[in-house]
Amino acid sequence: MEVRLPAQAVRVQRALEDVLLRCDVSARVATDPVEYVRRYSDPHDVELVALIASSVAFGNVKALRAKLADALERVGPAPARAADDARKLARSLVGWKHRVWVADDLVQLILGARAVQRARGSLGAAFGRELAEHDFREALARFVDAIRAGGLARVDRRSARHLLPDPRANSSCKRLLLFLRWMVRGPNGADLGLWREHVDPARLLIPVDVHIHKLAKNLGLTDRNAATWQTAEEITAALRRFDPADPVRFDFALCHMGMAQRCPSKRDAVRCEGCGVQSVCRHWQASRRPTERRRTP
Repeated sequence: MEVRLPAQAVRVQRALEDVLLRCDVSARVATDPVEYVRRYSDPHDVELVALIASSVAFGNVKALRAKLADALERVGPAPARAADDARKLARSLVGWKHRVWVADDLVQLILGARAVQRARGSLGAAFGRELAEHDFREALARFVDAIRAGGLARVDRRSARHLLPDPRANSSCKRLLLFLRWMVRGPNGADLGLWREHVDPARLLIPVDVHIHKLAKNLGLTDRNAATWQTAEEITAALRRFDPADPVRFDFALCHMGMAQRCPSKRDAVRCEGCGVQSVCRHWQASRRPTERRRTP
């Protein structure tokens, strides 16, 4: 039986669909870390580069893209093959650093992921196997456990434990969920759809960064003040009302709109100019006169 959405939810859905329609995906991909992932064709290379790119997707986009490009150039055109020679891989990344992450962190992440590929055939098969036996959160935690174990060469180093969060803790795991979105959704202009045989897109959670969090609060998709795992679940549940089969399909367009608009936490005539969801934003709705609200269809 079809479920009728409340009027405000219908307005939010229409606004989100319009944002998606207006998004210049090609132009946005050109400034996004996923652009580097799309340069590779071998599935093992794609998985490794996607994990690297999503794991370092933190901070200024221009800076992180430069650091990502440097790392991939050092690793070479075939990351999976490069990961089969641990010593050579480590030498190639000597001196690399991005914010608090150093070369050894990245080396252990790559080695751990490659170990899982060799053991399970692919990262997608490994995650799919866990998902068949556990709920989404525990499956992701076990997937992370396997990568950490495969790459932990020395107990005195933080290695992949530093780059990969623990889904059992209360982090929103934004970068891990971004990695899953790239791998599972699509194929389209942004996401690659490499894992569609292993994971149903309906099970994905939205990656909650500062932009998505602000937009979600402004749209009434969550009231939570912290970006936690529960926040990601709550926002996804709200979006699932609009598209049960693909609840995170709005993520790419919304995130880039949020970056472009620098979405504020209050009404701002300058920064909100041209925002695709201004008509349904709680700050702008609260500021309208009662007579205007009564005329809203």
